Amino acid sequence: MAGLLIRWIILTVAIVAASYLLEGIHVRDFVSAFLAAAVLGVLNTLLRPILIIFTLPFNILTLGLFTFVINAVLLMMASGVISGFDVRGFWTAVFGSLIISIVNWILSSFISDRGRIERVDYIEMKKKGKDRWE
Repeated sequence: MAGLLIRWIILTVAIVAASYLLEGIHVRDFVSAFLAAAVLGVLNTLLRPILIIFTLPFNILTLGLFTFVINAVLLMMASGVISGFDVRGFWTAVFGSLIISIVNWILSSFISDRGRIERVDYIEMKKKGKDRWE
């Protein structure tokens, strides 16, 4: 449960970062960003796999770049539901979804599957034979 909350906060930070970097994305306050992250998370969980399957030929032809269009549509849908979260224009939504994805990926790389911040400082190896380490 803690992992879900941490990922939700990470998505909220990514949405706020996109609003600072792009003029066409406006977030009224942290609560609006928090609710937008919740709606975006639900849309990504429920609709995104269905949309990817239906648009699979376009995705294959564009070598996966059509996924950015799907992400932009979902971002615009989330902005339609939350009153304090506005996305103006399709290209703003495309670039916003790209920024949100990058920030989310960077911040999530520090979080384990269990929702804990992990830092690896060493690699543990054991000697298996004369000149062999595993």
